Amino acid sequence: MSEVPGDGSVQTSLHIDPYERNWMRLTVVLLVVFATAVTIAGFALGFQVPSPEERVDPNTVAIGDGPFGEPGLRAYPDGSYDLYVVAQMFSFAPNEVTISAGSEVTFYVTSVDVQHGFKIQNTNVNMQIVPGQVSKLTMTFDEPGTYDFICTEYCGSAHAQMYGTLTVEK
Repeated sequence: MSEVPGDGSVQTSLHIDPYERNWMRLTVVLLVVFATAVTIAGFALGFQVPSPEERVDPNTVAIGDGPFGEPGLRAYPDGSYDLYVVAQMFSFAPNEVTISAGSEVTFYVTSVDVQHGFKIQNTNVNMQIVPGQVSKLTMTFDEPGTYDFICTEYCGSAHAQMYGTLTVEK
């Protein structure tokens, strides 16, 4: 602290060690780099965060009159699809799906028992499935081939057998 001549006030100056100042600068630069990476991933690469579409009763969702009573594919005249999937220990219903190349598929996935994951290999589709919540995500499949989908949350002893296939035909 030093006294300012003439008015009797005290002026303080902040002395930061150069080593600490450089670490602070590095921290700010890293924050900017991370924020830029998240922005690019979100907008340029098309990453989506699954949105909770609605709440359902996990005890009755698979036996009710709604779309999960008969899970499966719903086709529309414009070439798009809605796919309703029910996850339960240790299977997905349906576990085999076939669509046409270039189709847009909106996935609606829910669980009737415990928390599950729903990941379609080699795509950006990856959702956490919570009982009582319907997760929604949309993806366009341009490349023909077979895409495996798996459970990514450990759900019990037969977790490794919880998988299915999405076939995209020309």
